[in-house]
Amino acid sequence: MTGRELVALVGANPSVLALVLGLPPLVALASGVLHGRGNGGNAPWKYVYSVAIYATCVPGMLAAVLTAYTIFISRADLLDQNVLVYIVPLVTMALTLVVVRSRVAFDAVPGFDRLWGLMTMIAMTFIIVLAVARTRIFLFFGGSMAMLIGLCAFVFALLKWGAYMAFRGSHQPKIEPRRFDGA
Repeated sequence: MTGRELVALVGANPSVLALVLGLPPLVALASGVLHGRGNGGNAPWKYVYSVAIYATCVPGMLAAVLTAYTIFISRADLLDQNVLVYIVPLVTMALTLVVVRSRVAFDAVPGFDRLWGLMTMIAMTFIIVLAVARTRIFLFFGGSMAMLIGLCAFVFALLKWGAYMAFRGSHQPKIEPRRFDGA
């Protein structure tokens, strides 16, 4: 089965896709109503939020990669693609994250830092692939060496932080990203 066949199969079952994508935001909303204000970080609810976030972010990240690939690499027209496969997972991911964030801090949700690290790694990997695909020989004649070194250092630091957040052990402390506001 190719990727194109998989996308066609997923798009051919809109009711199943709508159920899978619509359930996490509804679970997050219902959980917020059930646990009351300020109790989202307590034992059963933070795990419900964690499952809802993972259930919506995994398809959302896949849809983001698929959409970005379609736009930037294959240069296909996004208007010809299935909205339920390309756009709705991104919208439900954003909606679920907004709803969960209004109910509980992301630090209280188990595994969110790992998911955030994975999102960072996927985004940086796509940016690197896009840069390699578009740069060609113009890099040798058009850009300065300092810009190239700075870009490489920035991408390396983000990939290192993303890999640490995604794959750190449970006994390792969580490292906060550096703040540049003087604090």
